[in-house]
Amino acid sequence: MSIFDFFNREKKETLDRGLARTKQSVFARLTRAIAGRRKIDDAVLDELEEILIASDVGVDTTLRIIERIERRAAADRYVTTEELTAILREEIAALLAGNGTEDLDDFTVPDDRKPYVIMVVGVNGVGKTTTIGKLAWQFKKKGKKVFLGAADTFRAAAVEQLTIWSERIGVSIVKQQMGSDPASVAYDTLASAKAGDADVVIIDTAGRLHNKINLMNELTKIKNVMKKVLPDAPHEVLLVLDGSTGQNAFEQARQFTAATEVNALAITKLDGTAKGGVVIGISDHFHIPVKYIGLGEGVEDLQVFHKKAFVDSLFGE
Repeated sequence: MSIFDFFNREKKETLDRGLARTKQSVFARLTRAIAGRRKIDDAVLDELEEILIASDVGVDTTLRIIERIERRAAADRYVTTEELTAILREEIAALLAGNGTEDLDDFTVPDDRKPYVIMVVGVNGVGKTTTIGKLAWQFKKKGKKVFLGAADTFRAAAVEQLTIWSERIGVSIVKQQMGSDPASVAYDTLASAKAGDADVVIIDTAGRLHNKINLMNELTKIKNVMKKVLPDAPHEVLLVLDGSTGQNAFEQARQFTAATEVNALAITKLDGTAKGGVVIGISDHFHIPVKYIGLGEGVEDLQVFHKKAFVDSLFGE
């Protein structure tokens, strides 16, 4: 099936633009590395290793990719640049598939879970609240009834920003005064959503990492309180990471995966960096599927993740 069966041309162009810096850096270096060699030798593999690490794929993941390529090239080490990039794309897509990353056709939620509850976590400044607003807009566009919960009650700006998004896109929001118990906000949100026959509930949470124990306790409390309304909530714990921060995003992922059961990733701000490989590294290192990627400020610039489209845009000709 063609890539365009999954992504229309406009979305593909947005993806290409968002990953342009990484693509230019990777492909230019890869072309120089193999120019005149006509085979995958140790020098080419060493250069490829440096390219992937420079793209923030991460050392461990890079070594796994190199090992995969070595095995593929063992039978016939004579290749063109195009053949090498084709092998690279195939092996990275296979790596992502091994981490549970599924290709999504669009913004959807399971029909048998209503309301479908998404708890969103991440440090301040990564684009968490903006991602929530964009997600809510996408779900509403699909005809879903959406409720937002402003459970980041420690920052007035977070509640205000989420309120602006709710008004802008026309969805319901549940909030309390600044400093209120976040778990209480989450409880009220689910109760209101259930009474209002909502399809999707998205809960914002505080992003403080200065005290991991308090963070863990707070997130656990929010989850436990939600279960009083819906025993299987939350259905999804979505970690939002800023792709432009490179290795710092790895540390954020480490902290939050220790604090709560993250089962989906959204990686934002990939349009402003030449280090788009961080998507691959984080998914591989933490064995968590990537679900969404952010490629700009517009509401359409949040896209569902499609591993083949992503890898082709990142490492294509």
